[in-house]
Amino acid sequence: MATVKLWTDAEAEADPRVKAIFDDIRATRKSDFVNNFWRAAANDPALLERTWGGLKAVMAGETVLGRVVQEMIYIAVSTANGCSYCVHSHTAAAKAKGMTDAQHAELLAIIGLAAQTNHLVTAMQVPVDPEFLVES
Repeated sequence: MATVKLWTDAEAEADPRVKAIFDDIRATRKSDFVNNFWRAAANDPALLERTWGGLKAVMAGETVLGRVVQEMIYIAVSTANGCSYCVHSHTAAAKAKGMTDAQHAELLAIIGLAAQTNHLVTAMQVPVDPEFLVES
């Protein structure tokens, strides 16, 4: 259960700032759907505006990675951070943007492998090889 109110469309319509962001979410995503994350963030219109602006700039702006790769990275980071909502949301987005079952399976294998090796390196406190350090 949410710890904050999830704004309805009627509540959003009554607040011009929230309405503008919800309208922009719909227009940018070409969908009538505004998900619960944005409905929760609407409790603080400044947070909603700031967060949507950042997400829109990165996830809907120019990309050299491609939309599916962006979503796959988001899935990996969300997994590492333990955000179930984000894993579900961005998996759905990645599939909608063309991620195949084979790509998803490979992504999961990489996430699992990276988690394992990251924990081993951390536990062993392996020093970074000088060859891996970036010189300015």
